[in-house]
Amino acid sequence: MIDLDTTIQEPPLAASEVEMALFALDRSRAQFAWKCGGLDATGLRRPFPPSTMTLGGLLKHMAFIEDYYTSRDLTGGAASGSWRRADFDADPDYCWNSAAADSPDDLYALWRDAVERHRTALAKMLATGGLDQPTTYVTADGRSPNLRRLLVDLHDEYARHVGHADLMREAVDGLVGEDPPQ
Repeated sequence: MIDLDTTIQEPPLAASEVEMALFALDRSRAQFAWKCGGLDATGLRRPFPPSTMTLGGLLKHMAFIEDYYTSRDLTGGAASGSWRRADFDADPDYCWNSAAADSPDDLYALWRDAVERHRTALAKMLATGGLDQPTTYVTADGRSPNLRRLLVDLHDEYARHVGHADLMREAVDGLVGEDPPQ
């Protein structure tokens, strides 16, 4: 079983904007890891009607989101990981639907590795400037969002799905709470 990091590193009381943005994102990642972690295939594949959403699908979806933002906004290259355009062309809900065929270890590794790729690429960009610098993404009209916008968008994605994972995990095995035990 692959362990997911649920450690929450508190920032200094007088933290900078960058430190607070990274803390908020990493705290949400730790909460997500706690709510999705340590489950077997049955727990990860359990749907919650009327939705077909599963914790495994959430893991795969968030791995894709991490890699998508890394490639689009931070590196400007092709998507990292094992994502193929043909899979999404064949099934727009590819992440959600294909997760049922993945082992827990594969899903946990996919998400963990995507988070690490994002952290590495973000640290590299932040080493050259602050949150005001533009990302590598350019809109059709030639504008680029800044790193602040990227972090807020990614944090918002986690905020939505940590809530889902919280309710699903409670239904799977009764795990409740806001933050993982430290």
